[in-house]
Amino acid sequence: MTTPQQPTARDRRRRREHERQALVFGILIAILAVIGVGSLAVYTGAVESPFNRGFTTIGESKDTLQQPCVPDETMPVSYKSVSVTVLNASGRTGIATITGDMLVDRGFQVAEVGNALDENGNAEELPYTLVSSNAAGLAAAYTVAAQLTNSAVVLDDRPEPTVDVRVGANFDGLIPEDEVTLEADVPLTSPDQCTDVEDITPRHSPEPEPEATEEGADSTEASS
Repeated sequence: MTTPQQPTARDRRRRREHERQALVFGILIAILAVIGVGSLAVYTGAVESPFNRGFTTIGESKDTLQQPCVPDETMPVSYKSVSVTVLNASGRTGIATITGDMLVDRGFQVAEVGNALDENGNAEELPYTLVSSNAAGLAAAYTVAAQLTNSAVVLDDRPEPTVDVRVGANFDGLIPEDEVTLEADVPLTSPDQCTDVEDITPRHSPEPEPEATEEGADSTEASS
């Protein structure tokens, strides 16, 4: 009978190496399987991707914005006396220009069209449309907001009672003129759960990105 040969030190070392390799490969395969299952779940919508979040430079949702109350007996402002700057915060090309043209057709004075910037000078994107002015311009701001779908009014620190419209991603046009709920001899109505002007810290009003010239619009005015 042949006596079994005892494994040498080299054989034992090789066996340990093979065992370690098998363990490492097993862990890698398990990790890849988990990643694959997670990716499939995100792709199919079963799990929301942690990176798929709407970007906005304003933290609160539209429902939690501090919309200022208008003083009692405040009347709407005539359209032709309102100076509006229309800024694109939607991420869609051409929206500010289109909105500005529609406001002009309705009788407003559009002073500028461009791209919205946040307080740090970066491109601003909003899920909703913001209409902003200072306390003296609230009547004008609400007069403009009455024309816009999915909009909210906020108070800022601009020196003049002009109005900015930051057109957000959910904007889908002006309200039909015959459906605008404004009458020249009827006071403006404050939104539900509005905040007294004295209790609001006005937002900073950053300078907009300069409007591109017509010749350079495609290269310099990315969104408006």
